[in-house]
Amino acid sequence: MNGKWFLLDTNTIIALFAQEIAVQARLTETPATFIYVITVGELYYGARKQTEKNIQCI
Repeated sequence: MNGKWFLLDTNTIIALFAQEIAVQARLTETPATFIYVITVGELYYGARKQTEKNIQCI
């Protein structure tokens, strides 16, 4: 695989969700991006925790 590739952490994924232009621009320069399985777990945990918090407010 030629060129730079990125291994994204949780903070970078969150920045992508927030549509941070600097992060988006940087990732367009790479032919491949990867995500740790731990990062997927952290994102799932955070989303689940936020959902439960929102449900408790109802």
